[in-house]
Amino acid sequence: MKNRMRPNYTRIYQDMLKEKDPEKLEDPKIQHLLKNLKTTEDILNFNELVFKSSKESLRNNQKLKTYDKKTMIKLLQYQQKHGLSTNYMSKKYKISRTTIAKWKRTFEEEYEKITSKN
Repeated sequence: MKNRMRPNYTRIYQDMLKEKDPEKLEDPKIQHLLKNLKTTEDILNFNELVFKSSKESLRNNQKLKTYDKKTMIKLLQYQQKHGLSTNYMSKKYKISRTTIAKWKRTFEEEYEKITSKN
């Protein structure tokens, strides 16, 4: 597997908070979350918690959103576990149905393991 360079989100968010909202850096909950930014899901949840979003920024961020393999599989597991339709998942997480179907094809082997366990 290729070792890709990933941005240091902890450092990025620390710098942003220092500049925009330094008192949030003193909050123990935020410090804990900041140290545990491992998956795309963690990053998105942290961003949503710390920064207020406008409709415009949500629309722009949605276009730029990417998911790592771990998060994609986690979402597929969640869908399978709760018996949710692709249409429902698409609306809930603002991901196109085509994208979810593509994930199922891409991770077919892992997805089969998920569905065979249940």
